[in-house]
Parts: sequence; C-alpha cells; structure tokens
Amino acid sequence: MNAPGPLGTFLLARRARLRPEDVGLRDLGPRRRVAGLRREELAQLAGVSVSYYARLEQGLSRGASAEVLDAIGRALLLDAHERAHLDRLADAARHAPRMRRPRPEKLADETRDLLRAVDGVPAIVLGRRMDVLAWNALGHALLAGHLDPRDPDEPARRPNMSRMLFLDPHGRELYADWKRKARAVVGNLRVAVGRHPEDALLAELIGELTMKSEEFVALWRDHRVAPCDAATYELRHPVVGAVTVTQQALSVARSPEQVLTVCTTAVGSPSESALALLRQARARF
Repeated sequence: MNAPGPLGTFLLARRARLRPEDVGLRDLGPRRRVAGLRREELAQLAGVSVSYYARLEQGLSRGASAEVLDAIGRALLLDAHERAHLDRLADAARHAPRMRRPRPEKLADETRDLLRAVDGVPAIVLGRRMDVLAWNALGHALLAGHLDPRDPDEPARRPNMSRMLFLDPHGRELYADWKRKARAVVGNLRVAVGRHPEDALLAELIGELTMKSEEFVALWRDHRVAPCDAATYELRHPVVGAVTVTQQALSVARSPEQVLTVCTTAVGSPSESALALLRQARARF
C-alpha cells in the first residue's frame, strides 16, 4: 500500500484541525468518532467525490487540477501561505522528485559586501535549510556568542538555526518566548520542504530533529505553514541582559534562496543601549 506522502499527510492534518461548526456543518456531539471533519464532509464542501478525495489523502492520485486544489483549499480554510504550500506539494507529487544531495551553499561576494554594509546592526545570512552561511560580528555576539565565529566558513561546521533552537540549550535560554520562536522556525522549515522535496540534506535535518526533540515532533505534526518574515522577540542575553529586537528576513537578490536577517531595536530604547554595550564588550576581546 502506498504511503500518503507529504500531500496526503498535509491534507489529513488540515482536515483534522477543522470542526464542523467552522464550516457551517452541524456537530453530532459525542458520537463523532474522528478528529475534525470526515472525508465525506470535506469532499462535499469541495465539490469532489469522496473516493477521489480519499485517493488524494492516500497518495494514490497525483493529478489534481488547479481547480480541484482551489476547491479543496477553500474547503480547508487555507490561508495564502498554506494554499501556496498545497500547490507545491501537489506539483511535487506529480513529478515524484528523486532525492539528491545538493552541493554546499555558497555566499556571493555581493552578499558579503551587503553584510559588511550593515555592520552596525546584528545580521546573519541563512541558507534554504536555515544554515548560517555568514554573520557579522554583532550578529554572532547577539545570537551565538558561545560558538566559534569561524564556523560558518566551513560547510561541515555551519551552525543551523533550527538545531540551535531545538537542540542547543543556549537557544532555548536566549528567547524569552521560546515556543513562539520555535513555531516560526518550524513554519519556515515546512515551507522549505515544500519548495525542495528532493533535498536529501533537508530531509536528514528534519529526521534528526524528529529523533532528538519531542517538541519539534509536536510542532511539525501540526502542519502549520507560516513563513516568518518579521517578528519581535525578547532576548535574555547572557552578557547584556534583556534585549527586545525585531528580526527581519530580507531576500538576497543574487541568491533568492538565501535571506539576510537583521535585528533592529527601537530608537532611544534600553535595548538599543544594550546592543551598544554588547558592541563595546565585543570590541574589548
């Protein structure tokens, strides 16, 4: 029997999250035996046959049209990010991509120039698997001062932001609202998997986190798809104490699968002063 695959797993997870009253159906109360909507209810809402929808969830049908995906997306109440993710999963299912080990990601000279240009604020460059490809001195000091600053220069030693968050005690202690940051990281990973289903290194990363972190498993099973482009976090830094920063992910024009993440503070705020102290502390070493 075929495994449901990423498309079927996503459909099943999103269907399980919906209650009948969410879509205007009558709830049958305690006699209801399934979490969320039944297949036949979802199929009815989408205007497709129950057998056809069941084949999609079971991984037995890979040729869903754009119109059918639109109807299913509306029935599942998917937002724009989730709808785009559904399209990527359906496209991957049609082409059945072969797993491959990609070459290590490289940093373009223009990106290094950009990183130097923002030297006054903490900044890092992340690859498509959330590997740290480069950081400036303040970015390293703020987010990973316990690691060797030269680590991003060697592909085999590159820190990975998801590993740092779920498997490194420093990452857990750094974020005051760790779970919110963890949810954002998982959302970004979910988008990456949808875009690159053939990436063996990405699959290995997901497998490692699944084996080593029960909290990752719980968040990954939820199947939320929400790329985090900007968010404000309170950091508990071991050197300068509480710092509130807004982390913004900026696309790199020459390398569209990489992002420059900068951490900014409000003008005249205690957090701005804390970063100034961190800059001074780093300069002494």
